[in-house]
Amino acid sequence: MHKIRGRTGERGASLRVSPDRGNVQDGRVFRSPTMTSSTSPQTTVVMAAQAPTHFPDRPQFSGFMKPCRLEGEVSHLEVHGAIPDDIDGTFYRVMPDPQLPPFIQDDPWFNGDGSISAFRIKDGKVSFKQKYVQTEKLKREREAKRALLGKYRNKYTDAVEFKVRTTANTNIIHFNGKLLALKEDAPPYALDPETLETLGLHTFDGQLPSLTFTAHPKFDPKTGEMICFGYEAKGDGTPDVCYYRVAPDGKFLEVVWLVAPVVGMIHDFAVTENFVLFPIMPQVCDLERLKQGGEHWQWSPETPFYVGVLPRTGAKPEDVKWFQYRNSFPGHVSNAFEDSSGNIVMDIALSDKNVFFWWPDAQGNAPEPSSIVSQLKRFVIDPKSSNLHLADPEVLQEDNSEFYRIDDRFATQPYRHCFYDMLNPALGTDFPGIAHQLGGGYPLYNSLGHLDLQTRKVEVYFPGRTHMVQEPVFIPRRGSGEEGDGYLLALVNNYATMSSELHLLDTKNFTKAQAVILLPVRLRQGLHGNWVDDDKP
Repeated sequence: MHKIRGRTGERGASLRVSPDRGNVQDGRVFRSPTMTSSTSPQTTVVMAAQAPTHFPDRPQFSGFMKPCRLEGEVSHLEVHGAIPDDIDGTFYRVMPDPQLPPFIQDDPWFNGDGSISAFRIKDGKVSFKQKYVQTEKLKREREAKRALLGKYRNKYTDAVEFKVRTTANTNIIHFNGKLLALKEDAPPYALDPETLETLGLHTFDGQLPSLTFTAHPKFDPKTGEMICFGYEAKGDGTPDVCYYRVAPDGKFLEVVWLVAPVVGMIHDFAVTENFVLFPIMPQVCDLERLKQGGEHWQWSPETPFYVGVLPRTGAKPEDVKWFQYRNSFPGHVSNAFEDSSGNIVMDIALSDKNVFFWWPDAQGNAPEPSSIVSQLKRFVIDPKSSNLHLADPEVLQEDNSEFYRIDDRFATQPYRHCFYDMLNPALGTDFPGIAHQLGGGYPLYNSLGHLDLQTRKVEVYFPGRTHMVQEPVFIPRRGSGEEGDGYLLALVNNYATMSSELHLLDTKNFTKAQAVILLPVRLRQGLHGNWVDDDKP
């Protein structure tokens, strides 16, 4: 067990850690290798004698982004309007929320500890519960009373060696009776859906073949199976991708190992009835850069946007085809399906600029954040083609948009309705008035959109001049099998009151809120979440 130990007469304390660990002084990482034997290099981590007593004065820790660090529950939230009686279930979402001031001063927003929200809706009433995922990191830092994790996904900058260093802060799904808190650098953590108590690291009874697990597994609405993968599946800096399918009872059905053309981020992926697609961002990892205390990701303007296409069932490693498109940034997938000609249709967010601007290229170049636009675009891919260069995609929606959600009953199939976050300054947001409360480090979206892919008509819900929206979830109307017939629910940031709200829309009357549910607290920007009907096993 590693212990921080002080030394008489020294201003700080030292900590011996495993080879090539980074160290920190005044919150900044540097390297100071020492040798304890002729063959065993070690690094001394120098830590301040006193842990920081407050969060850094940085945008990602200020305003609405000031860490919340709360756990608890509230029943009977205030409801303005009416919640239909047919809504019966729970909206789960996760936010990165550091419990302690960070080890790294300029720590990005999404390196915070995973904190789960559960909004239970029944009989027109809403209750709220919030609890941290009890990861190894969180528990060890609580014991040490200070942050110990270093840079985002760089174990060489940690103050101690973790067995599993994940923060479990990116998505929360319901599978086989459990909640799974996900981050793509590690296996999931399992939680109890009722209490949110952490049950432990989840390896599917030892079946999980890879060291990593996607934050965006897909579910086949016909078979109930979960389709998953892990990238950097054999460890940091490895090009290995592990694809697997999991039956509804948790039994693994198939495992296929692939080698990607670059070690790049594969945050989301796409699934059709017969294929899986792996979009690789040109954010690339280099192991030597990690060992020198650098960032896990670096934008590579020379690297194309790759899409790996693999048969969904019965595939061998050599069956994968790596298509490519010009250097661009793929975001979240809306849906994918096969058309009548057997072509694959993939609808995905795409930007011609580095959306993750905080990870610049090798020369430090990054776009100015306000210049970045992401649009929903449609690629059509012939899986039989020997031409691996993709044609230009069709722009499905002109606005700056992301965080697409659909009626999940139509996943992997042709679909008509897409819901999403969008930014349109012309709607009337009071940007000068709320600028001092925004904080930073997260994307701003001031409205929710609904795109009818058949008519290409767009409906917009604007929550107000002092509001920004987070990712929505779709709730099917009970008893209706019509695609897109139901409700949209989203957490909304109110910068005038510095508190959070839930806005509920009826998709038949999209531009007006059916109900606004007020929270007595502020929940900082989250990443992803999902709706779970009460009758789901």
